[in-house]
Amino acid sequence: MHRRTRGAMVEAARQQDEGTGALRVAVLAYPGCFASEVFGVPDLLTMAGHVAGPDAPGCLVSVVSPRRRVTASGGAGLDVRPPREADVLVVPGFELGPDTDLDALLARLAPEIAVIRERAAAGTAVVSLCVGAFLLAEAGLLDGRRATTSWLHAGELARRCPGADVRPEHLVVTDAGVTTTAAFSSMYDFALDLVRRHHGAGVARTTARVALVDDARSSQTPYVDPRLLPQPGREFSQQVMRRLDQNVAERYDLAALAAAFRVSTRTLLRRFGEETGRSPLAHLQDSRVRRARHLLETTDRTVAAIAATVGYQDPGTFAALFARHTGHRPHAYRTAFRRTAETAGTVEPVTGAGQVTARPGGVAGRRTGGG
Repeated sequence: MHRRTRGAMVEAARQQDEGTGALRVAVLAYPGCFASEVFGVPDLLTMAGHVAGPDAPGCLVSVVSPRRRVTASGGAGLDVRPPREADVLVVPGFELGPDTDLDALLARLAPEIAVIRERAAAGTAVVSLCVGAFLLAEAGLLDGRRATTSWLHAGELARRCPGADVRPEHLVVTDAGVTTTAAFSSMYDFALDLVRRHHGAGVARTTARVALVDDARSSQTPYVDPRLLPQPGREFSQQVMRRLDQNVAERYDLAALAAAFRVSTRTLLRRFGEETGRSPLAHLQDSRVRRARHLLETTDRTVAAIAATVGYQDPGTFAALFARHTGHRPHAYRTAFRRTAETAGTVEPVTGAGQVTARPGGVAGRRTGGG
């Protein structure tokens, strides 16, 4: 078992920052939480403090819990303090796999959920990292608010918390004092935003450079792989989607598509909409963009050639659609996400965006998420 001791760091920060406008950040640890998310935000804040200099207002960080002892993911023992007043309460995520009994897990975390509820009522800004949003939902903090979480689990969050307006495309959402973030690495997007508001844009920019953190991301949409999303009870729509996916270069013809499935266009739209909540055209556009992303990442084809490959004769129309879906124009996307031979040969990735384990060749392995 590993143990990370932050007592000395916290005490030094207290002695240095007490009475100087220090930002008080408490991280709520609980059994099974991701240890990296307990320390990720504090560590980036520490780096930002060095960048800002000794005369800048610092951050007073503490790891808190209503329990005397906490063992995080991987058996990491955490030194914790009782919950106390803070300006910001950070709630890390946990492993949420297909076999996780979420109801039982949340029931076991009733003491932590009570702390979240109490701190929010006291005026503390509450922040969840990835699926930590499920704890906020259980505490009643997401009702009537916009929220996000990992794209892999956004549907489940919306189902469990129908009063929330879940935005699966966003990296960070703040609504009336409650902030939620997307998957694992988006904790750094939140931390940089906190640095930006506490120290200014210049310090945040430099901190991002020092830490090799992307400070220009605006959406988790480029990372979404719909094949990894659970789709029970969607047999008809899955057949339609499969046909559309296999013919992305063909012109969209609703009448021909309906005829292929021996239904009227009205019936096709109704059944597809009931099962997916969207139109066949919307799915086709997603499929085209997904194919274009792959070609931009792995080939040297021109944007015009890629546009034609995915069914667009006008590169301008394609570029506008691509930007709407990914937040990047095609050339900018290629620059940001290009997989060169050099990078492909250095380290073989084990996990993809959203912490989804996959086997080579694009075949999904055990679907696990959280973070």
